Amino acid sequence: MQSAKDDLQSRWWKLEEKLIEKFGKKPDMEAILFLIGLQELGNIGKKFSKEQKQDLMHIAVCTLLSQSGYYKMEGHDDDGWPHFLQLKELPVYNMIEQENFLKDHVLLYFEANELI
Repeated sequence: MQSAKDDLQSRWWKLEEKLIEKFGKKPDMEAILFLIGLQELGNIGKKFSKEQKQDLMHIAVCTLLSQSGYYKMEGHDDDGWPHFLQLKELPVYNMIEQENFLKDHVLLYFEANELI
């Protein structure tokens, strides 16, 4: 019988394969978060500062965790950047559990948006 962790890993590898096909190399978690942030901002083709890239990854994390009710989008600022309100405390996990928690939300996002 397959465990949930094995299923998560096999689904993650499938996502990585799709992203390798699309971009020509295997993206790490930061790159995936950056891509999700870009998708959510909708301002693709622009050059971003280091701080803006970090903001894009923050947008991605908030978007991902809003799927489970941790955040809610409040709206956009004058520059079109989304802003979020934290609705509940995030669970406390060790590094591996935290990564799997995030991976699961990334997979949900890609499936919900029909990107995989």
